Amino acid sequence: MSCCNHSHGVASGCCGTAENDSEITPEQWAEVHAIIARHKETPGALITVLREAQGVVGYFPIELLDCIAEGMNIPASDVFGVVSFYSLFSLNPKGRHTIKVCTGTACYVKGIREVINRIASEYGIREGETTEDRRFDLEGVRCLGACGLAPVMVVGEDTHGAVSADRVLELLKKYT
Repeated sequence: MSCCNHSHGVASGCCGTAENDSEITPEQWAEVHAIIARHKETPGALITVLREAQGVVGYFPIELLDCIAEGMNIPASDVFGVVSFYSLFSLNPKGRHTIKVCTGTACYVKGIREVINRIASEYGIREGETTEDRRFDLEGVRCLGACGLAPVMVVGEDTHGAVSADRVLELLKKYT
């Protein structure tokens, strides 16, 4: 049983608007409903449901928050409060690849600011933003634990050392 008692694309309600107005696919909605059904009767399962739902959709559009709230029988304000409190949850769409650039002292003095500026100018994003095509997120982090490789950038699970403004765009080409 879905949290909304309707199928997506047919009716609107707690799970958002008609299918063609939502970025969430019918398959994703089905997975979300299954997640809710698995955990609905488990006290304190909201964070588990949120983690699993974000794994399916990638972020929390309002219609997803409303669906989870109704499905778990929790006030929508409580669900929003949890999502907005924890940094592991996102209310905004995320890119397929997260670029983490170290802004710590070693990387800063070795030119990471120029690398960040090059990424920003090429892809039209600043730190904390996602490209329009959702290819990349750009995050500045205090330390990546690889100071000997400074300046350092991590894309997904790949660590790149001695990154320069001249080299960074070539490195990013392989991430589609």
